[in-house]
Amino acid sequence: MRHDPDDMPLLTRLGYLATNALARACIGAALALPYRWRVPFMGWILSRIIGPAAGFLRRAEAHVAMIFPHLPHAEHRRIARGSLDNAGRTLIENYSTGRLLARQRGAEITGDGLAAMETAAAAGRPVILVTGHFGNYEALRAALVGRGHDVGGLYRDMSNPYFNAHYVRTMQAFGGPVFAQGRKGTAGFVRHLKAGGQLVLLFDQHVQRAPILDFLGHPARTAVSAAELALRYDALLIPFYGIRRANGLGFDCVMEAPVPHSDPETMTQAMNDSISARIRAHPEQWLWVARRWRTDEVYPD
Repeated sequence: MRHDPDDMPLLTRLGYLATNALARACIGAALALPYRWRVPFMGWILSRIIGPAAGFLRRAEAHVAMIFPHLPHAEHRRIARGSLDNAGRTLIENYSTGRLLARQRGAEITGDGLAAMETAAAAGRPVILVTGHFGNYEALRAALVGRGHDVGGLYRDMSNPYFNAHYVRTMQAFGGPVFAQGRKGTAGFVRHLKAGGQLVLLFDQHVQRAPILDFLGHPARTAVSAAELALRYDALLIPFYGIRRANGLGFDCVMEAPVPHSDPETMTQAMNDSISARIRAHPEQWLWVARRWRTDEVYPD
């Protein structure tokens, strides 16, 4: 859903303008640095300054403690701070489109999913690549673009329209069509899929009224739309990940075997299990600040 600034209360609009100005200043400062410095710089800014000041560190730490109660407090803090560091690195990497595309051109992609995707592409069969806010999935998308694949995606508009306007341009710069959630965007997304296209969907966000499934051992509302689309259009459903390496700049690109077609909830639970395993292996690479486990909403009649 798009947010029109003209429809917002004045204080909300001013808050969004100030937030966007700060973000643009940080991004601009980072982009002025060489790539090998700008990425850790932006990670430091988000994990050490913006995250703590905005309350993101505290929220992320609480979520980590809920999932890993056996770990000491210091480890909860380390994972939460690492999560914000990864988010900052991912943000500036995605604004450095040309550099990321160049770095990922020719990158190795492991897992059974790549061969399955290439077979499907040769046959004109659609492919839905599913992932979450983990590592940097755009690194793997860039590697696929480097191999000649035209990978598009469906995105959710951010609440801040000023920041959203320039962030969407970074997604478009990777190549492949991108569609905003909503009637018009979803229609374009479906047309691309029906034509045998390849598209990315992120599924690890809370979605109102969605079925409650297990996510990291706790109930979480999870959209089953990716599985429903895969069944409706006979598309492959492939979990994929750009896992950040210990050097903070490189990635291990992994495409898992396609999720077998069955029913939407079973397939979506398999997707949840897939990303949960990745998160448990690299907890500092997931976006712990997300309000993922809200299951008790009250809706108007």
